[in-house]
Amino acid sequence: MLYIKNDNTNPYFNHAAEEYFMKNFNDECFILWRNEPCVLIGKNQNALSEIDFNYVKENNITIVRRLSGGGAVFNDLGNINFTFITNKDKNDTINFKKFTQPIINALRDLSVEADFSGRNDITIEGKKFSGNAQYYNANRVLHHGTLLFSGNLTDLSLALKSNPLKFEDKSVKSVANRVTNISQHLQTPMSVLDFRDYLTSHVMKANNISKVYEFTKEDLEEIDKIVKEKFSTWEWNFGSSPKYSLTIEKRFAGGTVEFNLEVNKGIIQDIRIYGDFFGEGDIKDIENALRGIRHSEDCVRNALEAYDIGKYLANITMDDIISSLF
Repeated sequence: MLYIKNDNTNPYFNHAAEEYFMKNFNDECFILWRNEPCVLIGKNQNALSEIDFNYVKENNITIVRRLSGGGAVFNDLGNINFTFITNKDKNDTINFKKFTQPIINALRDLSVEADFSGRNDITIEGKKFSGNAQYYNANRVLHHGTLLFSGNLTDLSLALKSNPLKFEDKSVKSVANRVTNISQHLQTPMSVLDFRDYLTSHVMKANNISKVYEFTKEDLEEIDKIVKEKFSTWEWNFGSSPKYSLTIEKRFAGGTVEFNLEVNKGIIQDIRIYGDFFGEGDIKDIENALRGIRHSEDCVRNALEAYDIGKYLANITMDDIISSLF
């Protein structure tokens, strides 16, 4: 098994690196890495229904869809992620305990009583600090998990706040859990980087890992290619969301407006706008302008720039519409 040294904190890069090492290496791998503030969306989730869109936008929090399933998680530099990439044989089954036990053992050596809980969590005193997920490709399994060490729990709570918009879809939903930071349970204070180094040493020793692998120029070029073609794209992060219906009703100075959308692969397939508002123009012009475009703020705004919104919805602005749809 290789220990892959990764000091990069760009979430697009880090998820692309996981895919790269999983698909291009035969060695089994262990990686510790951190992300700048971001929300990691499970492969089968509707991105918009998992986040508070305005909070995420205002706080420059990146949205990234990961390879694995499961629920949405918040990352910042107070969080450490761990990845095991291993080869599996035909008799292997999904086994979260196998990959979380080294983390639990490392914490217990620090006198922190951590326990595996439920389907895929690690907890301290019943509070979650780690969620785990897995992804399979050919004969390889990628297991990764989060480790809240000194994360901003306010950002975590607000970024993942249940979206007030009314989504109807079949995506996997995240479940709110009581969470805690590892740092609060240490007998001797430690920085997040000190903890990373401790965990690195502990896992390397437990797995008899002697080789530290550092990115080559070729590795970085290939990973950057995956970033550009996949993990940083709207198509992957939002367009991959399951088909969903969305109903929003808002009251403005110009009256009540109800938006009904059908969205598939991130594209607005149909939209109907109802309400007790007044306007000279036929609202069907606005509906037609929005059909066939991405359900993204920039695309909706661009599609409506050519229209005098007040002519169709008196005393209602473009920003009112944007705030409703997102």
